[in-house]
Amino acid sequence: MQDSKVKFNDGWCFAVVNGRLAEIYFKEKYGIYAHGYIERKEFDKREQKMIDADIRKYQFFYRKGCYFDKVLKIRHRVTVFRKVFSTFKKLKRL
Repeated sequence: MQDSKVKFNDGWCFAVVNGRLAEIYFKEKYGIYAHGYIERKEFDKREQKMIDADIRKYQFFYRKGCYFDKVLKIRHRVTVFRKVFSTFKKLKRL
């Protein structure tokens, strides 16, 4: 699979990453740069509907610094965190 030029906006959404519910974070210029696993019971009824809608569209595998989109069959390499947040000079290790 080749890296694809997918256009991203700034923000986040719910997704399934490695078979678990997660929030993925992305920026327009850099693409996906992070994800965090969550539990469904933390959210109210309105957000539960958002989760259902998002997880149908966004399903990923994350391995060795790449996100593999199971729906679109593309690969996206993770952007270095320091590029995304260049204003944070004090971050030594992430």
